[in-house]
Amino acid sequence: MENYLNFIGGEWVGSVSGEKHEHYNPAKPNECIGSTEVSTPEDVNRAIKAAKSAFKGWKATSSVARGEILRKAADILEERADDIAKSATLEMGKRFIETKGEALRGASILRYYAQEGYRKTGEVLPSANAGSTLLALRVPVGVVAAITPWNFPIAIPIWKLAPALVFGNPVVWKPAQETGITAAKIAKVFEEAGLPAGVLNLVLGRGSVIGEVMTEHEDVTAITFTGSNAVGQTIAQQATANGKKYQLELGGKNPAVVLADANLDLAARLVVEGAMKQTGQRCTATSRVYVEAPVHDQFVEKVIEQAKQIKIGDGLQEEYTMGPVASKKQFDTVTGYIQKGKEEGATLLYGGEALDINGGYYIEPTIFGDVTHEMTIAKEEIFGPVVAVMKVADYEEALEKANDTIYGLSAAIFTTNLEKAFHFIEHSEVGMVQINGETGGAEPQAPFGGTKASGQGPKEQGQAAAEFFTTNKTVTFNPFAK
Repeated sequence: MENYLNFIGGEWVGSVSGEKHEHYNPAKPNECIGSTEVSTPEDVNRAIKAAKSAFKGWKATSSVARGEILRKAADILEERADDIAKSATLEMGKRFIETKGEALRGASILRYYAQEGYRKTGEVLPSANAGSTLLALRVPVGVVAAITPWNFPIAIPIWKLAPALVFGNPVVWKPAQETGITAAKIAKVFEEAGLPAGVLNLVLGRGSVIGEVMTEHEDVTAITFTGSNAVGQTIAQQATANGKKYQLELGGKNPAVVLADANLDLAARLVVEGAMKQTGQRCTATSRVYVEAPVHDQFVEKVIEQAKQIKIGDGLQEEYTMGPVASKKQFDTVTGYIQKGKEEGATLLYGGEALDINGGYYIEPTIFGDVTHEMTIAKEEIFGPVVAVMKVADYEEALEKANDTIYGLSAAIFTTNLEKAFHFIEHSEVGMVQINGETGGAEPQAPFGGTKASGQGPKEQGQAAAEFFTTNKTVTFNPFAK
């Protein structure tokens, strides 16, 4: 059984404590797949010191050269996609076809940001003073703390690391403890691509022990975090109190609206995909569906038929289309919400049962009807294969209820009415809108993130990433001053 180390200052090192965390396959919980170090605050302090020491040289490196390292990393990641994807599947249960797609997506993200090294790093502005030139430059912010979740253990870290690095920032990265093996393999990719020592540092351990050290350390300038709302709010408070820049991508309770004129077969298929892909463990997963009354019953039948086609089993086996949830903790959380839905009066239309397959953490695709907005399953993020279908009188009621949430990440509408589609684009209170598409999905070149309780700070990905990972420096140039 291999033990994976921290990566600090260009070296693979054990933690000060010597404590190990064993990783078990959620499809076969008795199967130990390896171990990782459990970092201490002292380990984190060493990593931050290494990053700070590397900053001067890294920001002085040509952005073109920094981009070239990312391009090499993309090639290495693509070559190792199968191995890294398998590690992710064994650690958190997502199907291999999904984790491999995530690895290839990570390579695309790296290639996109490699090209950022060739883009402009500022602009020339006119000055009111004759003979003067104004330069507005984009410069790196400094040491970045990146804290990433277990549900997308490849893509989310890379879409944080790639822009941070190409814009000239060193990084201290703490992945979720559940996916530390996958993280170590990703760090190895960057090492072999030629990153200088100290530019990327990996610490493996419990967020409750080392997270606060990262967010409050005086040498950390910016914090990028994806995870729960509770932890995110704590980070926001700490960052604000310590004058640090922060970027939060948090939860979602994403609605889909199905109008009577929609292609119901398409809508049913994409609603089920949106709710059940990655076993529902996505912040952009479809969680609430509002269906106009004339087609409600027909739509429900089609959704159930789609759910019946899902085959549940080990994510390494191609014949299965949904794997287990990531852990016993997640299993208990999701089954608890299903039980809560029943107790509060929702009708269980399909699924809802735990399955005993090799002792794994399997839950059937679950569809609820007769859900009201006062019910827990209508308000709280479940992060599992559970969706609530609700009948509405018309588009206006659907829009009102879709917006009736603290979250604002993603929303979808299924319709052939262009007027209502554009109205939904304007009035849906989310950061991302899909027209005749499922609520999930993102591309490297487009901003990613939500509004309200779903996100704070500059958006991720695309050109928007520069807003967070750089800061403005204004220069007045007077070459002929006397």
